[in-house]
Amino acid sequence: MEYRPLGSSDLKVSALALGSMTFGEQNTEAEAHAQLDLAVAHGVNFIDTAEMYPVAPRAETVHRTESYIGSWLARQQRDKLIIATKIAGPARGFNWIRGTPRINREHITAAVEGSLRRLQTDYIDLYQIHWPDRYVPMFGATSYDVTQERDSTPIAEQLAVLAELVAAGKVRYIGVSNETPWGVAEFVRCAEQLGLPKIVTVQNAYHLLNRSFESGLAETCLHGNVGLLAYSPLAFGWLTGKYLTDPNAKGRITIFPGFGQRYNKPNVPAATREYVRIAREAGLTPATLALAFARTRWFTNSVILGATTLQQLKENLASAEVVLTTEVLEKIEVVHQRYPNPAP
Repeated sequence: MEYRPLGSSDLKVSALALGSMTFGEQNTEAEAHAQLDLAVAHGVNFIDTAEMYPVAPRAETVHRTESYIGSWLARQQRDKLIIATKIAGPARGFNWIRGTPRINREHITAAVEGSLRRLQTDYIDLYQIHWPDRYVPMFGATSYDVTQERDSTPIAEQLAVLAELVAAGKVRYIGVSNETPWGVAEFVRCAEQLGLPKIVTVQNAYHLLNRSFESGLAETCLHGNVGLLAYSPLAFGWLTGKYLTDPNAKGRITIFPGFGQRYNKPNVPAATREYVRIAREAGLTPATLALAFARTRWFTNSVILGATTLQQLKENLASAEVVLTTEVLEKIEVVHQRYPNPAP
């Protein structure tokens, strides 16, 4: 397993991280612990979670994922692991989280204390804002709609509260998620101008069907020394090829139909078919091709894996040793030019 600097922090994280959004909904506590054990045995030292997990989010299961990780973490050597979690923001409702979550002093303080308690730890290595407090188009929306603008907590105020948590030793580093180039740049600017902790990572979707990070965020992150944590590297299972042969194959898209909207786009099957073909011609599984591609981009700090079975996780972890040839990368670019970002 390769280990990489986490943005501008002094932490080094495994190039593959274990995501946990299935823990507590599709996976039991015992299954979650088995996944965690397997990942660590393969060199993973980076675990990502969120206060709103598991997915699909609902009041009956909220916070369960952190609790499952906490019961496992209590038996581990804490300083050998990098634990990341996230605070939920507004815009998606979730009134079962603090009566509708915000990114302000009251909510950040309560959220951190809750996560620390559930994770059974004294500190969080990377604390992330799950999505902005302000309006931004996200989760499949591609156009900025100025009429959706709303009041939001200024970024400087958000950073000031997070700075206090860093000073108190409850949080080591901070990051953002589902952010835009302007948002990343503004977080970096405010931190530098006001002498506050700088974000070290942005966790955004990045995969063969959605390379939109490359257009604006890549440049922004380069100059701000902010690393990408790539989530959904398999596009919710599309890049395994399973939905090509069976549209009703078991997976999050069929179990939770609302999640399929982001991938219910005209060119998704055609592009996926081409990437599956390239993988098989190269003697790789489609999942391995997709994961190796995301992992080896120059801006990627870590790729966040998500699996529901140990067999899936084993295949995903094995991709850590795969380096794609120039020929394969050239074939990928041909498909990308034909079907650019079919599932943004």
